[in-house]
Amino acid sequence: MKPSRPDARPAMFQAARPSPDDGDGIQANGLRPGLGEETRESALAKLFEEQYTHMLRLAALLGADDPENIVAEAFYQIYRKWRKLRSVDSAEAYLRSVVCNLTRMRIRHLQVARKNVETRVEFVASAESSALLRDDQRALLSALRRLPTRQREALVLRHWLGLKEGEIAATMGISAGSVKTHTSRGIAALTEAMEARR
Repeated sequence: MKPSRPDARPAMFQAARPSPDDGDGIQANGLRPGLGEETRESALAKLFEEQYTHMLRLAALLGADDPENIVAEAFYQIYRKWRKLRSVDSAEAYLRSVVCNLTRMRIRHLQVARKNVETRVEFVASAESSALLRDDQRALLSALRRLPTRQREALVLRHWLGLKEGEIAATMGISAGSVKTHTSRGIAALTEAMEARR
């Protein structure tokens, strides 16, 4: 019989061990039973299992050059701010919002960094992802990457994640009217780019 493997998940997503009670119902970590780490840890472990791949793809579609680091940071932030969430159900929406914000900040940082070098660094997709994409898909993704950040975010959230306007507005931190504007402008720009190929 093979020895059981240790849990391969990051430490923050492994189940927490209960803290010893100091005698008055308060655990040594300062938390009351029922509001302790186990609830956060198990809920985050479930969220990680269900959403990690989706968030990775979201970050990549939004233009992140290091989607794994973006998503890891997003999970770390939600781990730290868990008690500030209104409910466990709001965690997924918060996670999407953090991934969008972190990706936006990363892109801005890269734009500033690239202004200080002589040669422009072009986006290079991995060999695996390139092999899986047909020519028209490559052209569409290339056109998507050239869109302004807000238009790209609105389109990815709407057409890839299938979110409603209100959910997109909450994720991006803008009004529903702005979502409509960014979406329609993004669609127009993509349509023009794809028609130019014909």
